[in-house]
Amino acid sequence: MKTLLAAASALALTTAPAIADPVRDTIVRDLPGLMEIYRDLHANPELSFQEVRSAAKLAAEARKAGFEVTEKVGKTGVVAVMRNGPGPVVLIRADMDGLPVVEQTGLPYASKVRGTSTAGVESGVMHACGHDTHMTAWIETARLMAGNRKAWSGTLVMIGQPAEEMGLGARTMLDDGLYTRFPKPRYALAFHDSGDLAGGVIGTVPGYALANVDSVDLTVRGIGGHGAYPQTTKDPIVLASAIVMRLQTLVSRESSPFEPAVVTVGSFHAGAKHNIIPDEAQLQLTVRSYGDEQRQRLLDGIARIAKGEAIASGISETRMPVMVVREPHTRATWNTPDFTRKVGRLLAERFGTGRVVETTPTMAGEDFGEFGRAGDGQIETTILWVGGRKAEDLERARKEGTALPSLHSPFFAPEADKVIAAGAEALTVAAMALMPLP
Repeated sequence: MKTLLAAASALALTTAPAIADPVRDTIVRDLPGLMEIYRDLHANPELSFQEVRSAAKLAAEARKAGFEVTEKVGKTGVVAVMRNGPGPVVLIRADMDGLPVVEQTGLPYASKVRGTSTAGVESGVMHACGHDTHMTAWIETARLMAGNRKAWSGTLVMIGQPAEEMGLGARTMLDDGLYTRFPKPRYALAFHDSGDLAGGVIGTVPGYALANVDSVDLTVRGIGGHGAYPQTTKDPIVLASAIVMRLQTLVSRESSPFEPAVVTVGSFHAGAKHNIIPDEAQLQLTVRSYGDEQRQRLLDGIARIAKGEAIASGISETRMPVMVVREPHTRATWNTPDFTRKVGRLLAERFGTGRVVETTPTMAGEDFGEFGRAGDGQIETTILWVGGRKAEDLERARKEGTALPSLHSPFFAPEADKVIAAGAEALTVAAMALMPLP
């Protein structure tokens, strides 16, 4: 930790405006131009594995800064490498994809883009998860690291990752040789904008930060017939309803209160007419957990409950429910605890303790954890949260008991300038501190 703080001190880690700060001063100077980049990225989002324009923009900026750049890694991914003497390898990631959401923010640069997903679904496209702020901060971080090469020693690997929203981009880049074709990192850093923190506030989460995410399809089979003669049928709607209710006990009665879990039935489809009992009902579930054992218990429990309720309803063995767990699933993101706390203390020295807080894990999913898993325990990782909400809006919502637009909402519009400035500064300071001069 002393090494981290010493390196940070070398960069004039002070909030006093009278003392020049080469990182913060550059961000202030660059911010108007960065906001132009942000607005362009926001207005031109691209769906997962279609991030051609976004990737080209990141690649061009990295080349201009002096990085060796390789494109089309993991389909549309970008890898930019800067070798700057002996020292550790640090990886910095930004995700690039937008979401199939019709933007309703009313911003003058709101997206009007429409696209077709890899599943063949046509829709509007929006950066409703803030990946546009991530990419813009990535560009500034690349510039800052290149412009301050005399302050650090090591190898920096910066990647633009596709398809985070599908939970596939990290593994796709790894499968395409990220750790064999390019320097393998000792440390991996990223940040995600947050709708729960005030603009520019940085959140750290030691340990599990984001959840395992499983998508489960459950086909509940019965025997259809006339709605006027229900006694001649085995009603799959009644059976599926019983399954939905019983699934809630997986969390309330079968999971420890100290092991968070979520089982949500997000879709229930059955039947086509008032007076017809159908043959089948279709359920779609999202299942969230942290540990691998807890995940397996939940999935096994879903299968057991579905079969048990079917037996109780008199369904024959040949008509048992059919359960499909979609793969690949998104695995939980684990922030190396001691490393995350060290980075948190470093950033608290930089920004002040009021702007750096330890936050709680979320049941949302993120595939950043794959970069650590692929390191066989040799890579320390952390993903930070960077607040993007107006403090007064958070306070008003708290007092009124109302909800603000969340990530993935068509109304989500973060304080982009604060996210970009804080995100770029945090990544730069952390990376330089991890690669001190010999």
